[in-house]
Amino acid sequence: PSAEHPLGTDNQGYDVLARLMYGGRVSLIVSFMTVILLTVLGVIIGGIAGYFGGAVDNIIMRVCDILMCLPGIPILLILSTLLDASEIDAKYRIYLLMIYLTFISWPGTARLVRGQILSLREQEYVLAAQAAGAKSGWIITKHLIPNSISVVIISTALQIPNAIFTESYLSFLGLGVNAPMPSLGSLASDALNGIRSYPHLLVIPAVVISLIVLSLNLFGDGLR
Repeated sequence: PSAEHPLGTDNQGYDVLARLMYGGRVSLIVSFMTVILLTVLGVIIGGIAGYFGGAVDNIIMRVCDILMCLPGIPILLILSTLLDASEIDAKYRIYLLMIYLTFISWPGTARLVRGQILSLREQEYVLAAQAAGAKSGWIITKHLIPNSISVVIISTALQIPNAIFTESYLSFLGLGVNAPMPSLGSLASDALNGIRSYPHLLVIPAVVISLIVLSLNLFGDGLR
């Protein structure tokens, strides 16, 4: 660390503060976009399962059970090997990472929304809408989902820290965002090479990850 480079430089001579700021942006973009995608997907599928029930509900819930039982890390190891073999550009790996995280995470939101819909669909205003001849899509979008939105917002706010932490440790293991594009996890991973001489290069991204996760958890608790 010096006046010119407050947090020092890495083994390639790049300014750590600049890479930390850019890497934090990458981690936040991946995490926020993943949570938005899985929330939209979970709300739609959970709303359909909760409203129609019966065979539709059973099929959707069994799909959720299967996805929640899949071993996430081993599958990601296989996908990472395939991506390395195909030499896909680093910027496209971000989109693939977001799709994968969405794929393994949406069942939790779908189950939450389904539970809310199951309790709301028996309310008088829903029965009145059905008696008035309202279509199922209209009832779901105008009555059921808006009345479940507070729970969805809280769940989304609490899922963002989990998504950031997941992206960070995947990048730390070399399975997520890779060089030359930085992320908080990959910065921590790069610091392992010189940890004996420059331990602050590992401590700094770890502290930033901790502060981001803590602040978003507190934000989610405040919404709740």
